[in-house]
Amino acid sequence: MHRLSTRWRLTVSTRGLATLAPDSKRLPQTYIEKIVQKYAVDLPQGKTVRAGDYVMIRPEHVMSHDNTGPIISKFKSIGATSIHNPKQPVFTLDHDVQNKSDKNLAKYASIEAFARQQGVDFYPAGRGIGHQILVEEGYAFPHTMTVASDSHSNMYGGVGCVGTPIVRTDGAALWATGKTWWQVPRMVKVELKGRLPKGVTGKDVIVALCGTFNKDEVLNAAIEFVGDGIPSLGVDERLAIANMTTEWGALAGVFPVDPTLLKWYEGVIQKLETRTFSIPMSLSIPAPPEHPRLNRRRLKRIEKSPIASDPDAFYSAHLTFDLSTLVPHVSGPNSVKVSTPLPVLEEKRIPIQKAYLVSCTNSRASDLAAAAEVMKGQFVAPGVEFYVAAASSNVQAESERRGDWDTLVAAGAKVLPAGCGPCIGLGTGLLEEGETGISATNRNYKGRMGHPKAQAYLASPAVVAASAIKGYIASPESLDQAALPAYDGLKVSYSAAPAASAESAASETVELIEGFPSVFSGPLLFAPQDNLNTDGIYPGKYTYQDDMTLEQQAKVVMENYDPTFAATVAQLLPAPASASRAAGEPKIGAVLVAGYNFGTGSSREQAATALKSAGVPIVLAGSFGDIFKRNAINNGLVCMECPELVSDLTEMFAKDGKRGQGGKDGKLTVEPQWAVKVSMTDGKVSVETPEGPRTYHVKPVGASVQDLWICGGLEGYVLRSIRSQAQ
Repeated sequence: MHRLSTRWRLTVSTRGLATLAPDSKRLPQTYIEKIVQKYAVDLPQGKTVRAGDYVMIRPEHVMSHDNTGPIISKFKSIGATSIHNPKQPVFTLDHDVQNKSDKNLAKYASIEAFARQQGVDFYPAGRGIGHQILVEEGYAFPHTMTVASDSHSNMYGGVGCVGTPIVRTDGAALWATGKTWWQVPRMVKVELKGRLPKGVTGKDVIVALCGTFNKDEVLNAAIEFVGDGIPSLGVDERLAIANMTTEWGALAGVFPVDPTLLKWYEGVIQKLETRTFSIPMSLSIPAPPEHPRLNRRRLKRIEKSPIASDPDAFYSAHLTFDLSTLVPHVSGPNSVKVSTPLPVLEEKRIPIQKAYLVSCTNSRASDLAAAAEVMKGQFVAPGVEFYVAAASSNVQAESERRGDWDTLVAAGAKVLPAGCGPCIGLGTGLLEEGETGISATNRNYKGRMGHPKAQAYLASPAVVAASAIKGYIASPESLDQAALPAYDGLKVSYSAAPAASAESAASETVELIEGFPSVFSGPLLFAPQDNLNTDGIYPGKYTYQDDMTLEQQAKVVMENYDPTFAATVAQLLPAPASASRAAGEPKIGAVLVAGYNFGTGSSREQAATALKSAGVPIVLAGSFGDIFKRNAINNGLVCMECPELVSDLTEMFAKDGKRGQGGKDGKLTVEPQWAVKVSMTDGKVSVETPEGPRTYHVKPVGASVQDLWICGGLEGYVLRSIRSQAQ
């Protein structure tokens, strides 16, 4: 890390953590809920944080990488000039590190200059992948919450840190105020039993989980890993599993803080303490300075004050997975939802042209060692290119010290700098049209690692290395397949807790902040479609037309889904209804009801702003794509889940009464002639239909979302905060 301005090193920022209610009065919590409680701010006195709550959080750290440039632009555009707490952000340049063009070098230089100006910790290109750096340097640490403007921040869960992704607007808000909002996800318990057979790895665990539970069982959930199988999993394996909970669909994947992890940290700290030639009790050769984050004092605090889930904490689902019944698995092609036992795939002798041992998932020292063990004395097959990049410069140095790096190079590996590279589709060695590759990375989506007409598989480092040697997807020679369990004998189970009833939802009430509407009301429109993505809501061809006004966005909203949608809303609401609304009075507009996973897909903010500008102030759905929901709330569009209403509308107006089939007679947007009122105090949804009234319930939004709405979104909230600080 470049040592930046000492003046900033001495800056102290007081974090006003939430006041905990007395234990006797508090509801049971999971580990994740307890950590969020620790980092929540401005909670009502005695409030116990639970899944579903909207809270303002002040995370320990926020990481950004090459996207730091756009966040700087956003930060400046909202009027901010100085970072609220310079010790909170971390900048790591890791994505496009092979790009030596003047434009990219200038971009990197401007990010470094901004870091130096603000006194922010900065790690230059070549130091490594941001997620790995955050673990190596202690920014991600047990019992803490750290976020990143990158989807693989889930990885921090491998060391008992609640890591979760944010979007760029959140990043700018955190820089300016130290805070942003988060909705605590539903909790899912994943119980790992038994021990892995020899030759089976943590990568096989997550590849098999993604392929076995591939019906959105953990979508937008926070996963807690438990079970008697965890102590035998090394920290590197935990990091790989937590990393790919992102691909599994989760927003966090957290392992417990157990003796295995604490022993690992003991080793890390011991290395730091012996990194010089200091002699105990000697004044002539003093001990090295204490690391600011990886030190015994901090580790002792963790050991003295353990945090664990309460025995009666609530989980929305419980998955079990017997590690002893697992064989090596391969993911793909081109989907993590497809995984195949290696013995089955090996019989097909699928030829490969490229192999990759790169990325933050499986390019740590132990991964490189596993690959080197396979490749010792061997050579990469003719016609195959094998690319290797360490997760960080520290990892590469360790691998070189052990001799593993030289073994890989001697076998014919092509070395790339520590960084994301091919995993993100940047730089040398991408898949060409018609090629097949096998990789130890985390994503094999179509076109991600190169040409969309290439085939990409994912596997463990040892399997990748063996495939590079043999020229086809294969197992290492050291793998004793006769000693493995039957490949079709995987033991798993899944059970979901009963959904909360309307009566239980109705029991919750919230206080409204002055200026927030007491009711949202208007005519109901139903989009009978699951997985309605952001391209359907706001076409990609408009996304980078930065001069599109809100009025123009309103005219093209839902164009790729239903070209008549904008006109339908305009006809229902011929004049702006909110212009004369007094504070707290009802907010009138079209109430859009959609299916499940509404807003899945890309992170374009216009999907939210276009709906709001068209006259849709609130969306009710079975569930939402998380990034869409973040963008919606960041721009003052209210999102609430109401599965019971979606179910009734589906039964009455969807084709064959089934989800995701569209409407009857090909209707894309259904106008059932229903009028809706959504109470913001108790979540009561009152629906007037031609057949009579109906009542449903949603979870009311908390003070954090209300406050953002009053400010017109997150940028307005930040502006208000900056102005209040200046007074």
